[in-house]
Amino acid sequence: MRENLIEKAKKVLLGNKKKGFTLPTNNKLYPAQWKWDSGFIALGYSHFNLKYALDEITTLLKGQWKDGMIPHILFHDLNTNYYPNHSVWNCGNKIHSSGITQPPVLAIILKKILDKNKIKVNEKTKIKLIIKKLKKYHEWLIKYRDPRNTGLVSILHPWESGYDNSPLWDYSMNEIKVEKNLKYKRGDNKVINPEYRPLDEDYDRYITIKNHLRKNKYNPKKLYNESMFNVVDVGFNSIFLKANKDLIELLKSFNLEHNNLQKFILKSENQIEKLFDTRKGVFVNYDIKNRKKIIVPSITNYFILFADLKNQLINKKIIKNLKNHNQNEKYLFSSIKPNYGKFEEKRYWRGPVWINCNWIIYQGLKNKDKKFANKIKENTITLIKKNGFYEYYSFKTGEAFGANNFSWTASLFLDLIFDKNRTN
Repeated sequence: MRENLIEKAKKVLLGNKKKGFTLPTNNKLYPAQWKWDSGFIALGYSHFNLKYALDEITTLLKGQWKDGMIPHILFHDLNTNYYPNHSVWNCGNKIHSSGITQPPVLAIILKKILDKNKIKVNEKTKIKLIIKKLKKYHEWLIKYRDPRNTGLVSILHPWESGYDNSPLWDYSMNEIKVEKNLKYKRGDNKVINPEYRPLDEDYDRYITIKNHLRKNKYNPKKLYNESMFNVVDVGFNSIFLKANKDLIELLKSFNLEHNNLQKFILKSENQIEKLFDTRKGVFVNYDIKNRKKIIVPSITNYFILFADLKNQLINKKIIKNLKNHNQNEKYLFSSIKPNYGKFEEKRYWRGPVWINCNWIIYQGLKNKDKKFANKIKENTITLIKKNGFYEYYSFKTGEAFGANNFSWTASLFLDLIFDKNRTN
């Protein structure tokens, strides 16, 4: 059974593979290369084909903008029905791309790959170049998404978070005045049941924000102050803090300069703790545009465990809360706490279980609560074994939703199966 599933997971990845990169799935839902998908996909490949793993990251970095930004989508194939497509974004460097970014997981993934693989001498030059490009990207985030030098970076579109229609963005999105005479044609809800996808009113706002970014020519110097959406997200900042810590280790291993990153980490660790609401025992997002705290019980707030804060008191409180997130249900973790008013069991990021969230939290718990970490891992493996390699799942029944043959689910399944921490 185990060997059979490992082969099936590999087959999903190889079935979605194109020249130098891998699609998130094998249907028309996502016909391009996505940034954080590629990170997770590279990790999956690293368990059986190191070349494919490094190619995945290298191809993504070919689309890096001159200023350092790594876009969230690269359009290698221009002939698709996907919306918004390359012509709608109308930007890119060498490769047509979107004009926004996505969670900075690449340094974390690369360090994991290098920690468990013997690297040949002829691969070191390629890896050094990757590390230099990742450093340039991290510096871009610090310079343009934290221009006030606060230690926390902003996202300027809900898509940048990776959890597009999360209730985390409801307040900020409701403040967006939708562009008049907005015309566009969605394709996603023709491929997948609309009950599982974001609403049209969400898309109206996504496209309004995107159009505003395009009108400003995606100029990072202007957009921090002028974007219609500007939020400090705990999940994104937690990943960035972890990525900076891992990037420093990578830079050290190649004797590359890292002093400025080290300073940012110290500030970031200090500032992210200030997003902790001691009374409620939870981390909160902050809407800079509207000057408002956002308190929504999203699983992504627990990505803070991944950042490995030195504050053990906060870590303990967070783990205690996490154990109550959906403790009485069969599968971990619903993306939003089930008793929250805006929770939806089947709709994208408003309730379903996502494998990457479980993986991130598992990584963060391994050195803090091994027993609970293993419970999450075994629960996640069981969910996939029973229901297949899908995009997301019901936390109650395990029923699968969204795309089948989903690449990051297959990749992270491989990583969990091969994890040496396994209890059986």
